[in-house]
Amino acid sequence: MTKKNVVLPCLGAHMSIAGGVEKAVERLASVGGTALQIFTSSSNQWHARPIPESQAAAFKKAVGAHGVRFAFAHDSYLINAGSPDNALWQRSISALIGELERAEQLGLTYVVMHPGAHVGSGEEACFARIAKGLDEVHARTRGFQVRICLEVTAGQGTNVGFKFSHMQEILGRAKEPERVGLCLDTCHLLAAGYEIRTREGYEATLAELDGAVGLSRVKCFHLNDAKKDLASRVDRHEQIGKGFLGLEPFRMILNDPRFAGLPMVLETPKGEDLAEDRENLGILRSLITQT
Repeated sequence: MTKKNVVLPCLGAHMSIAGGVEKAVERLASVGGTALQIFTSSSNQWHARPIPESQAAAFKKAVGAHGVRFAFAHDSYLINAGSPDNALWQRSISALIGELERAEQLGLTYVVMHPGAHVGSGEEACFARIAKGLDEVHARTRGFQVRICLEVTAGQGTNVGFKFSHMQEILGRAKEPERVGLCLDTCHLLAAGYEIRTREGYEATLAELDGAVGLSRVKCFHLNDAKKDLASRVDRHEQIGKGFLGLEPFRMILNDPRFAGLPMVLETPKGEDLAEDRENLGILRSLITQT
């Protein structure tokens, strides 16, 4: 029996919106999840189809009917708020505003985004571009409830955001940092060089994060094992317990009272029958000891 006043993790997965955005909720329900992440449009196309109001209404109804506690989005992979190219930067900012508009329409909590890549311009210039982009997005989405969550990256290519100090630099330049949260991806943390497999390393990582931006900035998690080892700077997700992370980091996160109740979603490979999601969620639930 669960102890009183213990808030258990809110687990789920990223789901496809094929057939209608409401179908993602049904897919989540079929694996027993209560936290949902979706793309509100194609992740690899600039053009985004409007979401019909009928679908938005069906989505909200499904969220309520299936007991989904958190529903949020990940933005398009094409968006680069740190681009030194003015045309691409403007296109990225317009696309990000579109992401927030669709998320607001659906009643989503967050839009998770990779901060950006400097493409040769250097990290400092990239931080400034990202902050400027956040300012423009915020100015054009006044009154919105949905919030942006910057995702800690693996540091692949020229991507920034693989150090907590990068997030500190970006937020320190933004005019409204209170409107920005953080998403932690377990695969990315290991790939970026954060040793979260031991208790000592895990606590040191969180201490560094707290010193840089504050633990309260963390709003959601991506729970993924890693195909590559510590400090590889390679973003390749693996099934839970089958990669270089193993089970211990997930056990520590799931039972950490500092993250109690936060949404935590899988972004692990899966087939149409979602068997992998069921297995991974089962493994994660077995690691919860707050009972």
